Amino acid sequence: MPSSLANNKGKQVIYIDPWYPSTKTCSCCGHVLDELDLGVRRWRCPYCHSVNDRDENTALNIKRVGSSTLGVGDVRQSQTAISV
Repeated sequence: MPSSLANNKGKQVIYIDPWYPSTKTCSCCGHVLDELDLGVRRWRCPYCHSVNDRDENTALNIKRVGSSTLGVGDVRQSQTAISV
């Protein structure tokens, strides 16, 4: 029912693939790590060397995928997302 509540408020709910590697994807360059231990809170991208905070990086990646789905942004590595 979240989508009907959003519709009532003039908003839209965007669902992204739950397996999208939002935590392991560098929000600066798009490089995807093979693995990332759950205890790691900050990590340095081996490709562009930017330092990524786990939660901030994930939020940026999810925002980009959702924006890309709506056609208001672009994401380097497109993943399937469903607009409701």
